[in-house]
Amino acid sequence: MRFRLRRRRFGQLMLLGAIFSTVGDWASKAFAQTRRQSSPSVSTIPGTDTVDVTLRINGTARAVKIEPRVTLLDALREYIGLTGSKKGCDHGQCGACTVLVNGRRINSCLTLALMHEGDEITTIEGLAKGDELHPVQAAFIKHDGFQCGYCTPGQICSAVALLDEVATGTASAVTADVRQTGGMELTDAEIRERMSGNLCRCGAYPGIVAAIREASASPQA
Repeated sequence: MRFRLRRRRFGQLMLLGAIFSTVGDWASKAFAQTRRQSSPSVSTIPGTDTVDVTLRINGTARAVKIEPRVTLLDALREYIGLTGSKKGCDHGQCGACTVLVNGRRINSCLTLALMHEGDEITTIEGLAKGDELHPVQAAFIKHDGFQCGYCTPGQICSAVALLDEVATGTASAVTADVRQTGGMELTDAEIRERMSGNLCRCGAYPGIVAAIREASASPQA
């Protein structure tokens, strides 16, 4: 009797093992099929075909063939070869990728390249006139507004736009009288607030503020 009970139990265990094995194989196949249907390969994702885009950068039209999802920053660096604009956080938080689009500063990592066809794009490479530096560039060198230099292209592009904003009377969060349309005083507080979107891990902020203050007095800025 004891032997029969053990043999019966052994048979039950074998049956249960066969059932679990069959169910497991079926579940694995079903999961794999569902995953293939819900997660197609990159090559089958709609909209990944390349498109022809002409970007006007630093006064020159540049034709590129890119995927629609390529950011302006990647188009500048990887497709056109203008590596002055830096990729820092790639989330629009550090400002290292700042460029000018129609005179306004933007984070080029947060916008698609094809959105700017026909716009006038200015990068750090387009600020100088030949061997003559832009006043902001010259002031950054004079006041040591950089250390490692990684954030400097974005800092300078942002500063150039800042001076234009002040000249046109665009108010900031610290402007005492937001109704004024001209003659705005460029205080240290104004500079710091307006440059708050550009981070410098080296801590060269005093030199940056001094550089922008000096550049603001230049008639060429």
